[in-house]
Amino acid sequence: MTLAITERLYEAARPIWDAQLEHPFVRGLGDGSLAEERFRRWVLQDYRYLQEFARVFAWAVAKAPRLDSMSWYASVLDLTLNTEMELHRTYAARFGISAEDLETEPMWPTTRAYTDFLVRTAADGGMPRLLAALLPCAWGYSYIGKALAREEAPEDQRYADWIALYASEEFADAASRLRDEMDREAAHVAPEEEARLQEIFVISSQYEWLFWEMCWNGEEWPV
Repeated sequence: MTLAITERLYEAARPIWDAQLEHPFVRGLGDGSLAEERFRRWVLQDYRYLQEFARVFAWAVAKAPRLDSMSWYASVLDLTLNTEMELHRTYAARFGISAEDLETEPMWPTTRAYTDFLVRTAADGGMPRLLAALLPCAWGYSYIGKALAREEAPEDQRYADWIALYASEEFADAASRLRDEMDREAAHVAPEEEARLQEIFVISSQYEWLFWEMCWNGEEWPV
């Protein structure tokens, strides 16, 4: 039986996804040993990431060919801007990070490069390319959350709550809906277009790994 395109994309990026599970940042989240300062970096940079991530869903609303898909993307856009970002502000406060800190935090180079790639791909390409760029984040966090949830929960409740969020069925359902959208929209693309979708999916997956690396090591503009 022929694999769905999302399964073929996953197989292409699987070494990168497995590398994310073994990254010291992710391992530290899972066992609770992650230094708070490193996680604070993630909170700050992820907030800036979410602002641009929402723009990708705005493009999805504009480009979706089906009314039910438009409605769903619009609901995710609303959820991201008006619920998830507020939850992020509340969660950040548990690490001593204020709303002002979140809003004034400059984007680090990797965050800027990744979000620029996402928004440009969404603006310039059709729905399959948009979804190929989007999926490694939405699907990937569910993948990581579920993997960490299979292990003993960390003692730090803040990290345990992070794992519970991304391991939740609600988050998994959203990732599943995006995979379904991708499988439908890209079901009959030409081989050369599928190769381009795979390239986009792998690049986004590489940026996901780089995001953990950035938050682990810290980052700044060299000049």
